[in-house]
Formats: sequence, structure tokens, C-alpha cells
Amino acid sequence: MSTLKKLKEEGFETEAVEASMNTIEFSLRENNTGSFPRGLSLMLRSISKWIYDMNPFEPLKYEKPLMALKARIAEEGSKAVFSPLIEKFILNNPHCVAVEMQPDPEKASHDEAAEREILEKVKASMTEEDLAELARATQELRLKQETPDPPEALRSVPSLILRDIPKEPIHVPTEVGDINGVKVLKHDLFTNDVLYAEIVFNMRSLKQELLPLVPLFCQSLLEMGTKDLTFVQLNQLIGRKTGGISVYPFTSSVRGREDPCSHIVVRGKAMAGRVEDLFNLVNCVLQEVRFTDQQRFKQFVSQSKARMENRLRGSGHGIAAARMDAKLNVAGWISEQMGGVSYLEFLKALEKRVDQDWAGVSSSLEEIQKYVSKFLDLLPSKSSVEAAAWNAQLSPGNEAIVIPTQVNYVGKAANIYDTGYKLHGSAYVISKYISNTWLWDRVRVSGGAYGGFCDFDTHSGVFSFLSYRDPNLLKTLDVYDGSGAFLRELEMDNDTLTKAIIGTIGDVDSYQLADAKGYSSLLRYLLGITEEERQKRREEILSTSLKDFKEFGEVIEAVKDKGVSVVVASPEDVDAANKERSNYFDVKKAL
Repeated sequence: MSTLKKLKEEGFETEAVEASMNTIEFSLRENNTGSFPRGLSLMLRSISKWIYDMNPFEPLKYEKPLMALKARIAEEGSKAVFSPLIEKFILNNPHCVAVEMQPDPEKASHDEAAEREILEKVKASMTEEDLAELARATQELRLKQETPDPPEALRSVPSLILRDIPKEPIHVPTEVGDINGVKVLKHDLFTNDVLYAEIVFNMRSLKQELLPLVPLFCQSLLEMGTKDLTFVQLNQLIGRKTGGISVYPFTSSVRGREDPCSHIVVRGKAMAGRVEDLFNLVNCVLQEVRFTDQQRFKQFVSQSKARMENRLRGSGHGIAAARMDAKLNVAGWISEQMGGVSYLEFLKALEKRVDQDWAGVSSSLEEIQKYVSKFLDLLPSKSSVEAAAWNAQLSPGNEAIVIPTQVNYVGKAANIYDTGYKLHGSAYVISKYISNTWLWDRVRVSGGAYGGFCDFDTHSGVFSFLSYRDPNLLKTLDVYDGSGAFLRELEMDNDTLTKAIIGTIGDVDSYQLADAKGYSSLLRYLLGITEEERQKRREEILSTSLKDFKEFGEVIEAVKDKGVSVVVASPEDVDAANKERSNYFDVKKAL
């Protein structure tokens, strides 16, 4: 409130207002809705007025109001425009509340005891007839859950036919150029006068011990400031001149190659007239940022640690998937070092190290920066990146990551390329079908989990099963192990097969705006995926047969027989599982 009072009296800085206005104007003009269809976005925006009998076009018009606001700020000054708003809607608004919450470590056990007591009272009040009827109704429900919908019901759902599907994949015009030995990809697409740029740095020569620092290094580049600019001034400059800059690591396996694709990616966008400003700012971010603010960096570490702990509780399936990948391939190991349990352990140690050895931490960040700067200096000449030696492996055993939770995240995976499987487009159809039928029915509908699905990483060969907010553990693993038999015994009519194929093509041809098309093309180039291969995979998807399903049933037996399991689960469920299957899991306490 004191900050708001100060702003009301003094107003905002001119640079802050200019940056905010430019950021909002860029967003309105670009209208980038990501993977959400643009037309649907505009429709929903219109409805916000239309349902109140107001003009549906009003929410879509921004040019005149924007120009009017700019003119008013230029004439009256930003203080005259914004200070009355702060005063009226915030400072003089009596509707305020401060809520302080204290966690109760005994709450879960109290709730369980109360629930048990209620159930016991309900059961005690029931007659033998009531109990028999409850058992009958439960059995009837289970039968309904496990009985497939009849073909006539499925045929009543409207659907496309295969003739409606384009025979060729969506083509992105790509011109591969060469400037002094450096590869440059250009995509001639309509972008409404916005330039989208990605600059990619090979990360393969970084020392192993620096890898976990990379996400924090990327964050620091945009939030630490330079010798001439505070981080606020730097962000204001980016906001005034561009549509935004982001920096992050990207890692993936490459099919047929043990060495992974591992890069630091810098993404930026600007109106065509601001291209020079964009690249000057990218250069400034990469080369001029100073890693000197100890307290601010410690804040990044604490925030990252809190985010990782929240991911464990709310998205444990992602943590389990990363851990399994780390046990099965090099790219997975790298990603887990930057975003899994290993990363959380690193952050906990780093939080203390920032206080005890800030000079060492700062020096490590500068070492990564020097590596990037060195890469920039090499850009005008041909150069090869010498790979660093990485001891890229986690122990291959089954693992339980124990956290205080009432639900579990259950994973099991194996590399099916290691068993001799050669990629065929039908695998996309089959894995989606397993998720939508077998796993949906067994893990979610009758198993009670919030979600259950499988995923096939066609780059690495890792086929994984995962569940989300799952009351079960070993029962879910048994469902995964039954997937091969489910495919081998499967019977389906042509309508069901056609729907499965069309659903898969819907994923392959997902809605993309120009920036996403260019980025997807870049990733395909980095991963060595040619247009000829894309065409081949599409033809294989469109010609998928029941025979392919049955043969794939044999392939995924590898997950049952040789797979590794990782679960994020409660200590009680892990203890029960280890008693039933004689120490099936190695236990790791994460929180």
C-alpha cells in the first residue's frame, strides 16, 4: 500500500509507461493465441459483451482506444491518467482483507479419522439387505465401467472419413542458408510484420558440473542487469523495443544417435522496423549481464526450489517421467539434471552455497557466459564443438520418490529400440489408442485415478506409462503390464480404426501460428527429421491396420519384462508395496 501511495503521489516512470504500452500494443497487434485457434479466441472475446446485449465487435476493436490513450498520456502526462485510478480503485477502496494461513501437519490424518468415523456410523445403521444392495450396485457399476460401448453407439458420433485427410504433411517453407560457415534457417511466412528469431547455442561442450546451473543462468540473463542497466531498466528496454525475449535450455535424443541434441535457445520477437534493436538487446543479454547481485540470485534459487516442490505435489507424473528417462538415455539424464529430483537436490544445496561461497557460484555463472560469448565470437568462422565428457547415468533400479500425499503418480518405462523395434508410423496411432481406451478404462474409470496415459518418445525409443493423482500403486503397474495382452487380443471394426487414425492425424496436424511453424521446423532440422521421413510416417499412420496393433502388443512386452518403475507416492503406499513385493522400490525421500 505504501508503494501504491508513493506511485499516486509521484506517478510512474516514463520508461515504465512506454514499455507497458508497447508490450500491450505488440500483444494486441500480434494476437498470438498459441495453440488455441485464433478465430475461437476472438469469438469468446466477443461473447463477453454479446451475452449482455452489447455490441459483440466492441471487444475486438483496440486501435482507436489505444490511440486515444496514447494521445491523452502525451497531452496530460501519465501521472494525471493513472494516479486517479490508483486512488479511486485501490487506495480508497475499503474492500480489503489480509489472510494468513498456517499449515497443519496433522490435517490429513484428522480428516481420514473423521471420514472413517462417518463411514463406520453409516455402515452400522445399514441392514443386511442394505449391504447386499450396495454390493450389487457396486458390481453393476464396475460392469458398466468395464463394458465397451456398443458399435452402434460409437457410430452415432459424427466423424470425418479418411478421404477428408490431406495425404501430405503441413509444409513449412524453409530456406537453409550459410553465412560465413554458420547455418541460417529462413521461413517465408505471413507474420503480420512481426519478425520471430531463434538463436541456438550447442551446449555439448559445457562441463558436467555446470549443467544444473543452466536454468538459473538463463533466468539471470534476463533478470540480473548489466553494468549500465539495472534488471528493471533492462526489462523496460526489452518491453519498449521488442515483443519479448526468452532464454532456456532444450535437450532431446536424436534417433539413431547416442549423443543428444542439447542447446541453449534464445527466442525473441519484434516488429520488422525494430529488428536491429532486437539483436542488439540479445547481444546485450548474452554478453553484458553481470552476475553480482547475490541476494537476487538467492531469490531465484528459492523460487525455483519452491516451484520444484510444487511440481512434486501437483505434477508428480512429470517428475516420474523425467526420472525414468534419466535412467534410460543421455538426453533424459541431462533434462533431469535441470528439472527433476536431481535438480531439486541441487537447488537445496545451492541455497546454502550461495551464502557460503557466492564467489564460486558467480564464477560458475560467468564460466557459462564466457562459453556462450566464445560461441558468439566463433560465429563468423567454421568451428566444431568439442563435446565434454559427461557421466550421464542414474542407477537403473525401480524407485519410489516419497512425499506427503494422498494420491500417487505411477510410471513404468523401457526403451523399445533396444529390443530391436524399428519406428513405424502406426506406433503414434496405437499409443494414443491405448491411452484413450485401455488406460482410460482401467486406470481412470475403474481405478479412480484422475488420469492415465502412455507416451512414446520416437527420438529416444522410450515408451512410458504414467498415471496422475492415482489412489493405487501396484494395481496400476499391473494394468500397464497387461497392455501387451490387451493389444494382442484386440478386435476392432473399421469405424473404430478410422477414428483412431483421424485422431492421431489431428495431433500431427495440430493448429500452429507462424512462430510455432518456424520453431517446429527448426527443431526438426536440429533432430535430423527430413520432409521425406515426415511423408513416410504420415503414410504409415494413414495405412495403420489391426495387424499393426497386435504386433505392437509384442513390442511393448519389453516394458513389462525389462521396464523400470518410478513412482511419486505416499510413504504408506510405498511401504505396503515393498512388503507385498519384497522391496520392489528403492526409497528416496524428496520433501
